[in-house]
Amino acid sequence: MKYLSNRKGFLGVDNKFNFREKVVIVPFGLEKTVSYGGGTKNGPKEIIKASHQVELYDEELNCEPYKKIGIKTLKPFKIDKNVKKALKKIAILNKEIINRKLFPMTLGGEHSITPGCIGPFVKKYKKICLLHFDAHADLRDSYNGNKFSHASAIRRCLDHKNVSVISFGIRNISESEIPFLKKNKSRINIFWAKDKANWNLQKFKRLIKNKTVYLTFDVDGFDSSIMPATGTPEPGGLFWDETLNIIKIAAKNSKIVGADINELAPIKGFNSYNFLVAKLVYKILTYKYLY
Repeated sequence: MKYLSNRKGFLGVDNKFNFREKVVIVPFGLEKTVSYGGGTKNGPKEIIKASHQVELYDEELNCEPYKKIGIKTLKPFKIDKNVKKALKKIAILNKEIINRKLFPMTLGGEHSITPGCIGPFVKKYKKICLLHFDAHADLRDSYNGNKFSHASAIRRCLDHKNVSVISFGIRNISESEIPFLKKNKSRINIFWAKDKANWNLQKFKRLIKNKTVYLTFDVDGFDSSIMPATGTPEPGGLFWDETLNIIKIAAKNSKIVGADINELAPIKGFNSYNFLVAKLVYKILTYKYLY
């Protein structure tokens, strides 16, 4: 694996700072099945660029977490235009990363990357729970004739019988997805956005307790007022503090083994959205390693 220099990689840390990495940032700007707004292929580079402005000190934990974690960023590489081949590529990459006992954090690209990302985790662990943030359930068997569409990301993950999912922020589901949801209610738990005021996070804590967890975050899970830079921005979504609280509960009560963040479609001149995602990446890693 070839890394960018510290200065050019995630957070833009001084090249003189030497550390043994625990985390590998994987830029994977696959954009093949977007169905409304485009631009997700530019997500990874803009997240990394914005991360250079993220404050390294975390006031919540009273330290500079990157020094305790160690984060390296893979050099950008060619991504196959064929979705199946691209998913195979990310699966091979993540397998190599976890074989080195490192944590892969993949920056998409569109949500269709997730079934590829989890491939090696499905084989390594007897059971794996997806902690899924999204506006959409992504349980369609196919969309626009494509079984590997971004709208089918979680459905493809659930093709593996040892995968379960806990979803937060869902506020869009098609009629065709309902029968599958009902049939698999033992494997799918949804915290609907419409019920946000009444979410029982103690229930979530019990559901996630001692699980092996892979975190997948579609940024349209955020409310469109703070995250319009995505293919399908939706009102009625998650806000910053409540999102961090959910991730914190997961970090304290489960074993998070990998993650991806996807569907950022940068808007030229509006860097705050790129910055929000960059800070989210840093907070996820901070909670993973320091809680």
